[in-house]
Amino acid sequence: MILTGTIRKMQTELKETVQYYLVFRDNFLHVNQLLDKNITLKHVANECLNCSLDKKIWRQGFCYDCFTDIPQAGDWIMKPELSRAHLDEEDRDLEYEKKVQLKPHIVYLANSSNIKVGVTRKTQVPTRWIDQGAHEAVAILETPNRYLAGIAEVALKDHVADKTNWRKMLTNDVVDEDLLRCRESLLQYIPQEAQEYILDNEKEWQIKFPVLEYPKKVTSVNLAKTPQHNGKLKGIKGQYLIFEDGKVMNLRSHEGFVVEMIVI
Repeated sequence: MILTGTIRKMQTELKETVQYYLVFRDNFLHVNQLLDKNITLKHVANECLNCSLDKKIWRQGFCYDCFTDIPQAGDWIMKPELSRAHLDEEDRDLEYEKKVQLKPHIVYLANSSNIKVGVTRKTQVPTRWIDQGAHEAVAILETPNRYLAGIAEVALKDHVADKTNWRKMLTNDVVDEDLLRCRESLLQYIPQEAQEYILDNEKEWQIKFPVLEYPKKVTSVNLAKTPQHNGKLKGIKGQYLIFEDGKVMNLRSHEGFVVEMIVI
């Protein structure tokens, strides 16, 4: 089988084991079905996810010009506390920013390699946790806008991590944690203006990933440096492909790459 398409983050479906799909312009691929098969990935071109031009990808699948201009790449994306649409203040495009920022957001704890705090739009639960490779997660707050979620996250970052150790996540060097107990211990640190949005009786989500064999050590595949990679697929976790030789490929860091994929 030979397919050519532009990489975007895999779409996911939470079932007993997470189901992964690579969606191209004219077709899609159920990635779970590729487990234990040999795959060749060859970088043949670029396609900016905004302007669609064959230009060097800068970040998040965008070329430099688009990344520094479009609202989808504003600073408030990575730092929710910088959101200003609730004040009617524009960053790059107020209409877009209102559409995204003035929606319900969830502040959560997730365990990928350690307990971390994060923010996501309510519509992205549980997709956000799957994308991070979290095997367990629990919500803390549901706020009416991104700003309130952001200031709550900033306050909680003084007491719990906000980053994932991707190497530990991919080698499965993780332990189960009592997220509910950790959640309770953190409630006292939530800012006063966000306290009314604390959720009650939240369940702990459990997520299982399609991995046949975890590597003991991992090495990143970077198609920008080495345009072709061959390997037998042994697992999928977060937005990573895990190969038999311990090589791992982060599809998020390859968004906007046009690849030719050969599956044997």
